[in-house]
Amino acid sequence: MERIRTANTIPASMPANLLLLLLFGVHVGAICPPMCACSRGHRVVDCSARGLGILPDSLQHNIHFLNLSHNRLQDLDGFLVHFDHLRTLDISYNYLNHFPVGLPRSLWDVRASGNYIRQLVKNDTAYHWNLQSLDLSHNQLERVVFINNTLSSLQALNLSYNKFWTVPTNMPYNLEIVDLSHNFLLQILPGSLDRLLRLSRFYLHGNRFTLLSEDTFSRLEGLQLLTLGDNPWACEDEENINHLMTWMQQTHAKVLGCPCYTRPTCGEVHLSTSRTWHSAAFTEPPLGADSRNPGYQAPMQAVTSGYMSKSALLNVHHNPSDINATGAGEQALTMGGGFLTSTPHTLSTHASTTIRTRSTKKVLPGRAQSTSHQIHKSISENAILSLLCTAMIINAL
Repeated sequence: MERIRTANTIPASMPANLLLLLLFGVHVGAICPPMCACSRGHRVVDCSARGLGILPDSLQHNIHFLNLSHNRLQDLDGFLVHFDHLRTLDISYNYLNHFPVGLPRSLWDVRASGNYIRQLVKNDTAYHWNLQSLDLSHNQLERVVFINNTLSSLQALNLSYNKFWTVPTNMPYNLEIVDLSHNFLLQILPGSLDRLLRLSRFYLHGNRFTLLSEDTFSRLEGLQLLTLGDNPWACEDEENINHLMTWMQQTHAKVLGCPCYTRPTCGEVHLSTSRTWHSAAFTEPPLGADSRNPGYQAPMQAVTSGYMSKSALLNVHHNPSDINATGAGEQALTMGGGFLTSTPHTLSTHASTTIRTRSTKKVLPGRAQSTSHQIHKSISENAILSLLCTAMIINAL
């Protein structure tokens, strides 16, 4: 009887075991979605440019890197909240009209450029204590709201190519890199930058600034690089623009695209001595210079028209510490997005001068001999005439 029971129970249990093995095998095979590419133990997942309209199924919850860029995603609210180990999320160039709700708090790097996001409300970033880099460039942002003492780890913020009219206030105090280039900025409200004591690179080129108040940048003690080119500075208003001029003569930071200067760089008081302020057109030659002279060298054009063709997109793979003071071309690096642009001119840290020396001409040897001969001849003739006059006076007596 025992043999019969054993024979009957073994076949009954075999389908269940096979079913478990089958389910386990399907689960193992579905760790990486079929439309994506995975690496590093399936923790780095690339689903970019796949035409996705929804988040792929069967993603592991312990992935570290997720690339969803260049797809057709319109809404990711709540879909990523369970990915507690996610460090880098790239959702650039989709169809998002707002910042996704419920992103994991474990994130270090969020790239959301090239969407249709119009505003960033306080709850979007209120709990992202670990976030170090945020790229929201190439959106339609007009307003962002940050809460005091939030985003305490954020070091790089890219808001370039948006629709800001005023520099955002309450920006996180530990920021080191801020890119607000290519917006519609007209003003910086008093006190907006006072908390940014660690800010080292500040990109403001390609906006609509005409004037800035006297103490706008005075609290930026760690500033190393400031870009101000491609702005319609009111250089004719000397009474008001002099505040900015005075600050640039005293700052240790390098300023690219100096307002009202003929040179593309200024600042760096420890390297330079004096600058020539020119309130007329930035590219015309100095007064009295003859450009038809073959030996004439045209002055460097001020970096005020397209000297940075691309914005400082954020990318943690680049080294943000390399800024050369001299050499061929001025390179401005940021943590981000492959930003490496250079001015089309060779820059120099030597101060310009308007002192001119009188020109001297070399005298040819032949010409020198003929001149000497003429001098001796004239002396001889004068001596003879003098002797003849003396003889005539003696004879007369």
